Amino acid sequence: MLAKKNRLRKKKEFNFIYKKGEVFYSKFLALYKQPTKLSDKKIGFSVSNKVGNSVVRHKVKRKLSEIVRININLLPLNNYIFVAKQGSENLNYKELEENVFYLLKKAKILTDKE
Repeated sequence: MLAKKNRLRKKKEFNFIYKKGEVFYSKFLALYKQPTKLSDKKIGFSVSNKVGNSVVRHKVKRKLSEIVRININLLPLNNYIFVAKQGSENLNYKELEENVFYLLKKAKILTDKE
């Protein structure tokens, strides 16, 4: 689980990033990125109702959260929202991790060297 200081929780925060942030897409995920002046990076996760029932959605969210928690030191100081789209429930952990890294490279957050 992500540290409390690194979590986006309020709807107002999510809506601001959705409105003002840059968005990058892959087949199963979307990444919203918004620069911040705060001292901590904030990360939120959203899973569409189309993904499945609440058990399935929470499983996808837990996988995403763990992938980001392990690699949080690679992320520069920004606010991020990862949105899981339909079909992401069929991915295993490794495939979901590959999708996350693909998006981070597409957003020029990571380079191929990392």
